[in-house]
Amino acid sequence: MKKNILLVDDDPLIIRMYQNKLSKEGYTVKTAFNGEEALIQVMKEKPDLILLDIMMPKMNGVETLKALKGEPKTEMIPVIILTNLGDNPEDVKNAKDLGALDYLVKSEITLRELSERVKRVIEIGK
Repeated sequence: MKKNILLVDDDPLIIRMYQNKLSKEGYTVKTAFNGEEALIQVMKEKPDLILLDIMMPKMNGVETLKALKGEPKTEMIPVIILTNLGDNPEDVKNAKDLGALDYLVKSEITLRELSERVKRVIEIGK
């Protein structure tokens, strides 16, 4: 059975790039362009993993993460922050304290590394 990933990012190029890679790896990849869309998608079809950008319109990633982790129906879904903000230790700590499993910087991770990280989370659970 295919595992489902929700990719949340407001950059269509990033979405297309990650969606193509993860689809080729055998995952079903749904997308959302902001936090509000993400919350609607999560309620429709509970994903096995959420890749979540921070800087987005309407509802940013931190607000989305708080909403996901504050809701019993979604609190156990693993979330990986995938951002261009950089890896400021305070931002990383804040995201992990809110329940993010990991904090990855787009410019510092290859598609292959992302794919391996996704596989580890979905298949092994960490």
